[in-house]
Amino acid sequence: MQSYTIGQAARLLGVSPDTARRWADAGRVPTHRDEAGRRLIDGPDLAEFSSELGKSGSTDDTPSHTSVRNAFPGIVTAIKLGDVAAQVEIQAGPHRLVSLLTREAVEELGLEVGMEATARVKSTNVHIDRTA
Repeated sequence: MQSYTIGQAARLLGVSPDTARRWADAGRVPTHRDEAGRRLIDGPDLAEFSSELGKSGSTDDTPSHTSVRNAFPGIVTAIKLGDVAAQVEIQAGPHRLVSLLTREAVEELGLEVGMEATARVKSTNVHIDRTA
């Protein structure tokens, strides 16, 4: 299972690291410490929190958003697999993106809920790139 530092989580949520720390301190998102003492957020916990945040539309620090080169880095919040097709949902800051692709593509990318991924948009298509 992938875990994220406070800074990585902040980038994926589209807020400052200070805001992410405040949310963690307030217990809004669960954290744990690694061997080096860094606070980490497990991927599934971050995915759930980012989905809730996206639904509420509240991010405290509302930065200006841009889709430079139509890329939306975010976190996978849901995957629905069918026999042939799949639906992947990514929360990229305040943006929820849903892509329909083949089951084979999801399996080849090794996509899982809580994993960092980038949605790339061209015309009416959304392409998913696995990050890291």
